[in-house]
Amino acid sequence: MSGERVQHTSYSVDVAAPAGVVYALIADTTQWPLFVPPSVHVERLDFDGTRDRFGMWATANGTVTSWVSRRSLDPRLRTIDFHQEVPAPPAASMGGRWTVEELGPARSRLNLLHRFEVRDDDPADAEWLTRATDTNSRAELDELKRTAELWAKLDGLLMTFEDSVRVHGPSELVYDFLYRAGDWPTHLPEITRADVAEYRQGVQLLDTDTLGADGVTETSASVRVCFPHAGRIVFKETRTPRLLAAHTGEWAVNPDETGVTAVATHQVLLREEDIEPVLGPGADLTQARDHVRRTLGGASTRVLHLARRHAETAVRTLIPQR
Repeated sequence: MSGERVQHTSYSVDVAAPAGVVYALIADTTQWPLFVPPSVHVERLDFDGTRDRFGMWATANGTVTSWVSRRSLDPRLRTIDFHQEVPAPPAASMGGRWTVEELGPARSRLNLLHRFEVRDDDPADAEWLTRATDTNSRAELDELKRTAELWAKLDGLLMTFEDSVRVHGPSELVYDFLYRAGDWPTHLPEITRADVAEYRQGVQLLDTDTLGADGVTETSASVRVCFPHAGRIVFKETRTPRLLAAHTGEWAVNPDETGVTAVATHQVLLREEDIEPVLGPGADLTQARDHVRRTLGGASTRVLHLARRHAETAVRTLIPQR
């Protein structure tokens, strides 16, 4: 590797939170889609407490890219070294280090260092990668700072919940309905528009308009990563309603000996400052959690029931009528 071709970047942000809190946020990659804006999905492949290997899907310069990374964690020194085992083009190599410095009982500094090399030392590729690294790094540090500074109330702002529907039909047809989100407006009157672009095989960009009970249309955008052989579709909203700081989830189709269980899972980070503007004066966190649970859970349950009908109707039409 030529020294002239390796580029280095460095970013830092001071955080009004204990160093241990900040380190915990960057140590758990499975939570990154909630706390790190460019991250769409993390598929953990191996983890033993100090060595972490995972697949990452993320946005970069308006596209969706993916790679496999390895990390070495040192909780005592609060450092994490990383490198992309299978770099995302146009990178020929990508690595770096996270460090968290303790500045006081509730003050710390988060540092992010990168070193990377571009394939064939192409100037256009170098400019693209430098811009993506700069934009994503700044977004990552800004959101990690904001999240860490909520550390005293973070547990109350985080939500995870799921709904399931039992299906007596082929798992392939259940998955097919969930995959073809562009057809949902035909079946769900509240979804007035659903545009799907298959960015590359298995990666979808979904834009929807949903008519709320108050008559207001809400526009949302999501990235969906599809795993058809595993019966899974994971997603992250890249444009969220005001009350949600972040929203990720998964559709899963789980067959067994007697049928199929279709499951919708949601992970949400609430935006506390939007509770009263959205829900009205005097509304509190408990009401916000209940509202999000009913709204998101109700919407995904309706989709699951339609997926069940799609699968079970197809089965009935194949049974000879006597």
